[in-house]
Amino acid sequence: MTGKLYVVGVGPGDPELLTLKAVRILREVKCICVPKSREEGSSLALSIVKKAINIDGKEIIEAYFPMRKTKDSNKSQVTSNELKNKKYPEDLSLVTEPALSLSKGHSSLPLDCELDTKWQETIDAVYSRLDKGIDTAFITIGDPTIYSTFFYLHDGLLDLNPELNIEIIPGVSSINASASRAKISLSLADERIAILPANYTTDLKNALERFDTVVLMKVHKVFRNILNVLNETELLNKAVYISKVGMEDERIIKNIRDVKEEDLNYFSMVIIRK
Repeated sequence: MTGKLYVVGVGPGDPELLTLKAVRILREVKCICVPKSREEGSSLALSIVKKAINIDGKEIIEAYFPMRKTKDSNKSQVTSNELKNKKYPEDLSLVTEPALSLSKGHSSLPLDCELDTKWQETIDAVYSRLDKGIDTAFITIGDPTIYSTFFYLHDGLLDLNPELNIEIIPGVSSINASASRAKISLSLADERIAILPANYTTDLKNALERFDTVVLMKVHKVFRNILNVLNETELLNKAVYISKVGMEDERIIKNIRDVKEEDLNYFSMVIIRK
């Protein structure tokens, strides 16, 4: 019998934000797959899990997710669906396009052979455990359906076995956690929300005009540009900066003008609430 794959959201950083179901499943499975942005270094997702459960005796698969910027989309073989969605992983330290796509029927479409191999190794490693009947958990920061690494692998795994049993366990997203910590209502009644990766916010003014709340993810590289737009639209006083929500060094800066260079990091966002 093939094992079951659980995709478990572990929240943004605070282990007390893991759901009861997530904790139960992580205790029960014998194998945990851990996404990492580099082959060296530690995993934030695993560090959260370690604070909630004892992982002694569990097999840990370190899944290296190579990322690279796509300079010429005409030369890449990324699927149209991926380009449309522009998903980014929450547990990675780079904001870039995927190194390859793993679309159904095309589980190995390389932009770079070495990187392609890394992706395929992760698929093969996870599937080899499932094929032996070993239930496995793939853990991801925040919620698995919001900018999550897992969906880079999803169709590639189903290519190997279309009947594979995959269950997604929702987690608290950094968006919800940040709004809660900053004591902000994201929406009321018929108000509209936009959630945007900051690096792809090429028309921020338009979004600010159309939506009542705008959430900008991963703002560290374009923060000064965001400040300029907020200044031009007279919305500086409506913006809050949240960094590393749920972690020990969490920062909430309600006067966005006070954000310093040292405050900027990958795990950051700006919420503009008009």
